[in-house]
Amino acid sequence: MMNSKLTYWAAGALAAMSMTALAADDNIKALTKVMQQLVPGMTPDRIVESPVAGLYEVSFGPEVLYVSKDGRYALQGDLIDVATRENLSESRRGAGRLQLVNELKEKDMIIFPATTKQQKHVVTVFTDVDCSYCRKLHAEMADYNKAGITIRYLAFPRSGENTPSYFKMVNVWCAKDRRAAMTRAKLGEAVEQKNCDNPVKEQLALAARFGVSGTPTLVLEDGSVVPGYMPAARLSQALDQATAAR
Repeated sequence: MMNSKLTYWAAGALAAMSMTALAADDNIKALTKVMQQLVPGMTPDRIVESPVAGLYEVSFGPEVLYVSKDGRYALQGDLIDVATRENLSESRRGAGRLQLVNELKEKDMIIFPATTKQQKHVVTVFTDVDCSYCRKLHAEMADYNKAGITIRYLAFPRSGENTPSYFKMVNVWCAKDRRAAMTRAKLGEAVEQKNCDNPVKEQLALAARFGVSGTPTLVLEDGSVVPGYMPAARLSQALDQATAAR
């Protein structure tokens, strides 16, 4: 008798779970349509139930917002787990940034690889050839590489498209030896004027999606962002600690 009651209860519980899952799926489908209307030409990368009842987390790359299940109300801001003090929104933004970075081709970057036998970390840096702290970071490139850190440059001319800094970066990306050209540009030396199929405009747009406003901006291996210059020893320590915490 007890077994049949338990079986009946289990079947009911599974049915309820299935109905909840179906309802959640229907909400996600409906919200996808709402978001496509709200942001024409873009489909959310991810829509999931948030830890807050009745709210769904909607992600467009590193951009996160929270929407009611009927799609009528939206919140934009940080969702904090008070118990753990974790910023759930920033964790999701980091995952979105990491996804976008991983979709990039390394041939479109300018890479200064680690010089140790084993590479320890890879840091992607939005840089500008006319930025003083970008030049400071670049002047210490050997220190980063000796610490086992590979630096991958992306272009972010802060002055915007079709400006002197923008065209300098195009010259660097179009140079035969891009690493040497980057070094010359960051020493304030002229780089031969060239034009080619280059990723500077696309990388500038990507920086905008990341919310980058200054240079250098470092994107770490977990997708978190560090604005500004950081010496090699301190960066290496921070990366080691982040890796140990994961």
